[in-house]
Amino acid sequence: MNTTVNADREYWSGVLAAGGFSEIARWSLDPAPGVAEHEVIVPDSLVASAQRLAGELEVSLSSVLLAAYAKVIAALSGESDVVTGYVSGMGGQALPLRLSTGHGSWRSLLREASRAECGLMSHLGFPVEDLRRELGIAGPAFETVFDATGSKEVALAEDTVLSVHVRRRGDRFTLRLRHRTEALDAAAAARIAGYHLTALELLTTDSYADHGRDSLLSQQEMHFQLEGLAGPRRELPDRRFHELFEQRVVAHPDAVAAVHGDRSWTYRELNARANRLSRALLARGLCREGVVAVVAERNLDWMAAVIAVFKAGGVYLPIEPHFPGDRIASTLRRADCRLVLTERGSTETLDQALGSLPEAQRVYFDTAYAEDHAEDDLRMEVTADQLAYIYFTSGSTGEPKGAMCEHAGMLNHLYAKIGDLEIREGDVVAQVAPQCFDISLWQLVSALVVGGRTLLVEQDVVLDVERFVDKIVDRRVGVLQVVPSYLEVVLTYLEQHPRELPDLHCVSVTGEALKKELAQRWFASKPGIALVNAYGLTETSDDTNHEVMRRVPDRERIPLGPAVNNVHVYVVDENLMPVPLGAPGEIAFSGVCVGRGYINDPERTRQAFMADPHRRGERLYRAGDFGRWLPEGKLEFLGRRDSQVKIRGFRIEIGEIENTLLRAPGVRDGAVVVAERPDGSKHLVAFYAGNNPLEVSALQDRLAESLPEYMVPTTYHWRESLPLTGNGKINKKALVALAAELDTVEADYHAPSTPAERRLAAAWGKVLGVPAEQVGRWDNFFDRGGTSLSAVKLAIALDRAVSLKDITLNPVLTDLAGLLDSAAAPRSAQLTH
Repeated sequence: MNTTVNADREYWSGVLAAGGFSEIARWSLDPAPGVAEHEVIVPDSLVASAQRLAGELEVSLSSVLLAAYAKVIAALSGESDVVTGYVSGMGGQALPLRLSTGHGSWRSLLREASRAECGLMSHLGFPVEDLRRELGIAGPAFETVFDATGSKEVALAEDTVLSVHVRRRGDRFTLRLRHRTEALDAAAAARIAGYHLTALELLTTDSYADHGRDSLLSQQEMHFQLEGLAGPRRELPDRRFHELFEQRVVAHPDAVAAVHGDRSWTYRELNARANRLSRALLARGLCREGVVAVVAERNLDWMAAVIAVFKAGGVYLPIEPHFPGDRIASTLRRADCRLVLTERGSTETLDQALGSLPEAQRVYFDTAYAEDHAEDDLRMEVTADQLAYIYFTSGSTGEPKGAMCEHAGMLNHLYAKIGDLEIREGDVVAQVAPQCFDISLWQLVSALVVGGRTLLVEQDVVLDVERFVDKIVDRRVGVLQVVPSYLEVVLTYLEQHPRELPDLHCVSVTGEALKKELAQRWFASKPGIALVNAYGLTETSDDTNHEVMRRVPDRERIPLGPAVNNVHVYVVDENLMPVPLGAPGEIAFSGVCVGRGYINDPERTRQAFMADPHRRGERLYRAGDFGRWLPEGKLEFLGRRDSQVKIRGFRIEIGEIENTLLRAPGVRDGAVVVAERPDGSKHLVAFYAGNNPLEVSALQDRLAESLPEYMVPTTYHWRESLPLTGNGKINKKALVALAAELDTVEADYHAPSTPAERRLAAAWGKVLGVPAEQVGRWDNFFDRGGTSLSAVKLAIALDRAVSLKDITLNPVLTDLAGLLDSAAAPRSAQLTH
């Protein structure tokens, strides 16, 4: 459509608001209520180029400007489909206009803008609400408006964040932005103005180019994102971890290095054991980067074995002794493992696995210790780029992936933990994580780098919160890391049984989202103990971001924090180009932290690991997580890349619903799954954890405030805590199964009949998050969704009248109630006596 150019006419303006449409990135270092303006002159050469292109393609100049504007809004919102409003030159109210920026050339984007603009002209006079319904647009107001009316001023509505105007004054064109200062500061407005000019220049310079591969960022912003947001530069010692440990052995050989139960080893004893195991492995043919599986309980021999593998130049592969035989066999086979270091009586499953792998040689700890091997250091050359360990993680396909990481990445992470968690000489670091979690490694060895002590906490102690707290206090633990759900259990116990934790100075949480509510409770209870939110992936040598908190953060969500030392973190689009500051994008990592890939898995390695296009010679890893930068230089997590679903034909990002759910008052944790009804239709089911169940209608109304109707879950289930996978993440598969189970009506319900059964049903219902009246006397605690962690919570709720072992051995409600009666009988007799 051609339009006549009139002097002083405003060709278009875009208005962006917070509501149901595309939401642009917020960026304000000093947010304060108010409105400000930013204006730049559009170069005459750029105007001339835009007019020539419009004439060449026989489209309006406003279509050229709209195409550039759509590209900017797509970049700022992270969405390829842009919804804007349009006010025609003939006047009238704004009509909804949907534009797909999609894939293709600038020329195709321009034709899409012209088609959308012309198509909307045929709808002049249509009721706005009819058009909105037809396009599936929700929300009370437009977020973007393309105004071709020539109005001199466009007022900033109450929920408007940004308005953009291109106006002709005589022979000059100006680009004017009006913005709310609580959302965008002056620098952000200047950047956005620059994006518009860059988009116009790219569009008019080479309209055949792929616009998806063109970046709108200036060189200054690009450098800031690639280098300014990287972790601090820190020179690492030209040593491997085990060599730094050996230096500490020389410095204080008789200091206690590690404690497990009633056993303790000095630095000299631990080093001697590790050296003997190393030589035993070399005697059996271990070569450089040969994989050694360590199958052992979390004890001192396990610790010596891990160090021994590093000393011998091998690759540490942790395997839990209670894993199924098939899982152990497949792990050994995928890793090409020929040596298995283990302890006698490990499990039958290891025997089953080795039965199918005759080439794998088993080495027992006691056998290796009994052999005549020297105890002095081996002094083998182990390089920084040598493979250090392999951790197998679950994959989206269900087949585990073996992530390979090198010594340099491992050492860099250890120093990040030592620095940010302030691990000092003499500090006690608690080792609580299972062997197959990557976090178990830093918990095991970080203290040894600085002359501290590792306390290996027994699993049965971890599952008994009272004993766990006793252990932390009695063994003078200074640094502790747990998942947020377990921290909540510990904190609940401490709120019920207050006590000082005199030596604990830092608690780190990882593995799942940390809710602000938990941080508030923590600092209310333990204001002098730092709380660190840690984020990272196995493929990036564990954690890459630390949010170190000494008080409750001001933000609604707890950030992931800035990058740790020597780590580069990017937020990028699908072409690995950094997105505008504050815009959502995929999180990617570069530098020393990035591992080699997945062992013997070239296809999945190719998909996630690649050369860094921005830093020559560096590897890049695509996390599959989405996030955005915050103005204070910290990363915020937004969800997973693969969490999209379709309901009633609408594409839905589950993470968006979950983030909204998490912001609801009283919701501590939450997850949303898609459940299928008997008739085959699908619906969204929300599970949430909190102190108490919430009114469903109020929760629905809260979500409906910011989500369109088709994204609001139809069903809500309260739980004291949500089920977790083996690596500490919310177990979505379990929730899908639970949703299906809860959709059915129990036909064989038998109500509790005794006082003890009713008391137990009430506590059981609270812990499992089900109404007490739905708990039957023949129900099995674990069949109803109970876990080891929820069993610990049940014991606390019953004031330890029963133990974790009692619950495990007597999971049926009526049987457990009998134990309650038995425990109460002696007390009653004593009172009577």
